[in-house]
Amino acid sequence: MLEEMLSRKKKELFRKGLSEEQKLDLFREIVETSSNIVFLGGAGVSTESGIPDFRSKDGLYRKTDRKFSRYRPEYLLSDQCLHRETEVFFDYFRKKLDVRNVQPNAAHRILARMEKDGKLCGVITQNIDGLHQKAGSKNVQEIHGSALRSYCVSCLKQYGPDFIFESRDAVPKCPVCGKMVRPDVTLYGELLPEPAYENAVSMIRYADCLIIGGTSLEVGSAAGLAHSYHGKHLVIINKGKTKMEGKADLVFHDSIGRILEEAFHLDDG
Repeated sequence: MLEEMLSRKKKELFRKGLSEEQKLDLFREIVETSSNIVFLGGAGVSTESGIPDFRSKDGLYRKTDRKFSRYRPEYLLSDQCLHRETEVFFDYFRKKLDVRNVQPNAAHRILARMEKDGKLCGVITQNIDGLHQKAGSKNVQEIHGSALRSYCVSCLKQYGPDFIFESRDAVPKCPVCGKMVRPDVTLYGELLPEPAYENAVSMIRYADCLIIGGTSLEVGSAAGLAHSYHGKHLVIINKGKTKMEGKADLVFHDSIGRILEEAFHLDDG
């Protein structure tokens, strides 16, 4: 325990002694010398695309329409709301989580390019917006599902991104069996999708570099994955304070898009 505490203190003192450019140089060196890099991201990755996060002062949970003000924000995205007040759930989902026309930002595009170049093994995301895939990433583990997919709760027929948002029914119905079609997202009170989470666990296990970005690690699923990492290098990029900073080689309290651009120079050409 003492050895671990001294190691953390040394890392903290080392980080504080680095200039911004030295930190960026070290980030580049870590990426260049690593062979199995994994990115673990949260809502902060997509805020630069105009998608609000959940808990900040401008987040989804702080700016609820008067129509929904009598509900706790977490309840509106829970399995209880889906089954007890189904029309309220779909009304809120359609108004707040229509991400079909949102475009990827610099962070998404740089991560996709890193994967294409063979430097990044894959992305683990808490986001449900599909922006990593839209930017070109192939190995994306969506541990909270996707708002761009939906399925029938009875016959399990799958539907695309437009079905729920363009349905004229207050509660969208399956054309095949007539039962409810719900979004393929993990709601409060539901278990995480097993294949995606198991793949994420495996990715973390074999990573020699983990980049954590745009998440405070407050949500249990992401925090659990992060704490299970025991590889060589840990880099954290988040505007606010993040758990696990004591274990990190590098910490950037900044926009993830800006740091990735500064370090790896996005070339849209």
